[in-house]
Amino acid sequence: VQLVESGGGLVQAGGSLRLSCTVSGSLFSSYGMGWFRQAHGKEREFVAAITWSGGRTSYADSVKGRFTISRDNAKNTVYLQMNSLKPEDTAVYYCAADFRRTPVVVTTVSEYDYWGQGTQVTVSS
Repeated sequence: VQLVESGGGLVQAGGSLRLSCTVSGSLFSSYGMGWFRQAHGKEREFVAAITWSGGRTSYADSVKGRFTISRDNAKNTVYLQMNSLKPEDTAVYYCAADFRRTPVVVTTVSEYDYWGQGTQVTVSS
């Protein structure tokens, strides 16, 4: 299984970006998916997650109301729409896949099975 993120870049504060994560294979619709980020010198932290069905989502308090996670199972892709970006959102953003087909949203790093290589998001003030 391979996860490939795209869509990162440099944006001014208040701007928007949409990250994409495309997953190889035919079982994407069975995976819970999550987005995490890691700023320089800090631990990787939860950003957003969505269940395999797309019926439930969860967000970190720091991004709630600004970020939206969604998925398109026909395209094997999960998205993270990021609006009203702030300098503190600057980080490498990673997508991750959880193979357990659980009905609950998974928010911890250790529960994810596969990870992408990350995409850099830089927000200038």
